[in-house]
Amino acid sequence: MKNVSKLVVRMGLLSLLSVMPLAAQIDNGVDFTTSFPFYAGNAKMPAGSYKITHSDMDESILQIQSNDGVHSALVEFIPTHSAQPHPHSDVTFHKYGDTEYLNRIWVQGQEYGMKVDPTKAETKTAANAKVVEHSLSASLR
Repeated sequence: MKNVSKLVVRMGLLSLLSVMPLAAQIDNGVDFTTSFPFYAGNAKMPAGSYKITHSDMDESILQIQSNDGVHSALVEFIPTHSAQPHPHSDVTFHKYGDTEYLNRIWVQGQEYGMKVDPTKAETKTAANAKVVEHSLSASLR
C-alpha cells in the first residue's frame, strides 16, 4: 500500500511539472536591447537588439535572434514561478567579471518565467566568481 501511495504522489508531481511549461509562454515574443555582449547558451551574442520566441521544434526551447537576423541561438529553459504576477517584462542576466549570461525571461502579468539552463562554461565560471544579477526592460511583440 505504501508503494501505491508513493506512486500516486510521484504521478501527481509529474502532472504538475508537465503543466508548468504550458504556463511559461511567450505568445508573440519578447524584444530587448543590450549595450553589452552576452552568452545565450553556448553562443556569444554581440550587443544589439534581440527577440525571444519559442522554437518551432520544441516548446521547452527558446530562440534568441538579433533583429537583423545575423545572430541566433537556441537555448533550453526551465519554467520558474513567482508568488505574484510579474509587473513588467524583463530579461535577466548573470554577470561574472566581464562576462554576461542570459539567465531569465519574465513576461508582464505572468507568474511563470523561463530560466535558461546554465551551460558547463557558466557553471564553471560561477564556481570561481561572484555573480552580479541585473535586468533589462523588455517589451512584448
